[in-house]
Amino acid sequence: MAAESRKQFWKRSAKLPGSIQPVYGAQHPPLDPRLTKNFIKERSKVNALPMKNKKASSFHEFARDTSDAWDIGDDEDEDFSSFQTLNSKVAKATAAQVLENHSRLRVKSERPQAALNEVPNNCKVIKSNSEAQLSRPEDDCMCNSLHKQSLPLRPIIPLVARISDQNASGAPPMTVREKTRLEKFRQLLSSHNTDLDELRKCSWPGVPREVRPVTWRLLSGYLPANMERRKLTLQRKREEYFGFIEQYYDSRNEEHHQDTYRQIHIDIPRTNPLIPLFQQPLVQEIFERILFIWAIRHPASGYVQGINDLVTPFFVVFLSEYVEEDVENFDVTNLSQDVLRSIEADSFWCMSKLLDGIQDNYTFAQPGIQKKVKALEELVSRIDEQVHNHFRKYEVEYLQFAFRWMNNLLMRELPLRCTIRLWDTYQSEPEGFSHFHLYVCAAFLIKWRKEILDEEDFQGLLMLLQNLPTIHWGNEEIGLLLAEAYRLKYMFADAPNHYRR
Repeated sequence: MAAESRKQFWKRSAKLPGSIQPVYGAQHPPLDPRLTKNFIKERSKVNALPMKNKKASSFHEFARDTSDAWDIGDDEDEDFSSFQTLNSKVAKATAAQVLENHSRLRVKSERPQAALNEVPNNCKVIKSNSEAQLSRPEDDCMCNSLHKQSLPLRPIIPLVARISDQNASGAPPMTVREKTRLEKFRQLLSSHNTDLDELRKCSWPGVPREVRPVTWRLLSGYLPANMERRKLTLQRKREEYFGFIEQYYDSRNEEHHQDTYRQIHIDIPRTNPLIPLFQQPLVQEIFERILFIWAIRHPASGYVQGINDLVTPFFVVFLSEYVEEDVENFDVTNLSQDVLRSIEADSFWCMSKLLDGIQDNYTFAQPGIQKKVKALEELVSRIDEQVHNHFRKYEVEYLQFAFRWMNNLLMRELPLRCTIRLWDTYQSEPEGFSHFHLYVCAAFLIKWRKEILDEEDFQGLLMLLQNLPTIHWGNEEIGLLLAEAYRLKYMFADAPNHYRR
């Protein structure tokens, strides 16, 4: 009966803003470039808009020809169900074809070839848990040898890359230098009063996984530097959070909070939908509580779509404190209630600390985001005038692609493992999530300048910028991105006359 009444509530509210609709252009994680590059090129050629005198399509022409793209009738729930069913059928058909091809390869590999017997000694493939269960060693080596013939030599990373995998570029698991760094962190964290300036300096190039949870708590300002006060502070703040739950969470069914709760309830399943961890009902309930309590405690902004993404890095980092294995497929019901309560409360407080520094991104009309997008436009016009003029030529507005970069802190553009590494540095920088993020976005945009300049129409540019091929990124790529961002900050942050035209 309760389930039916809840269903009727959503039916009654079907016409409210934020109804469930297929989300276009927001990939989780970004699309694999090997699968989509040719498709995007061919589709942009085949579906090119009519042009007069070979003039490229403009934004106004594109908007006019696609003006009905978002016209959805009253049957939103049914449309979304059919959309999911279609995706499921396509996925099953694709999987069947892959297995059929895989079987053919296995039959060929069983023929006596002395050369193949030597391959297993040289094969090394990074695999997720799901791949390990579906494949055999000889099949993996055969596929890897074929893969090497057509693609650059680098490890294979699953589409849903391991969250804890920080060695995506093929580096050894733990070098001597990394062991030295880990020991340095442990000395800092075990001291009576942790030197936060030194901790920020050590954390800028990345925090070792083993000490990341306590380091993030300290850098976010959630934990005090004094060792003796930490235990009592954690206990007090966790009790305070669950006091908020008891006091406010039942009000989610009240009329003036229904819209907020409904929007949160809709957005939670969209949060990293390809990672099984975030599709577990218990995890989604935790996220609902965190977001609802934050929203009603911050009435100036309330809940805004995109804030749901900001919980996930904290949740994963604090979960890794209790989980030795890969967390993307971990069943949280195996943890005790006390551990889950600790992870939930710590995620809430650290997310709150982050949002305190960028709350103007989420207040009415989102002025913080608009200012940052304008600043990004000015910065790009100074550092790469050719890219800037290319956007102007094809009438691409920075707000059309950079709004998501600012609203979600690049979380929709990067795999989650890269976001966690990025946030190591953000928490080490003064105003990292607001000020330094601007320079990271500028460096990220210029990273794709060749691909941008190759696109010669509005539609192709938008498709590229909304589906940038970062699925195989790891520490190496993020390190280069941050180094370029630091260079830009050094050049422009304290030079306002140079910054503006």
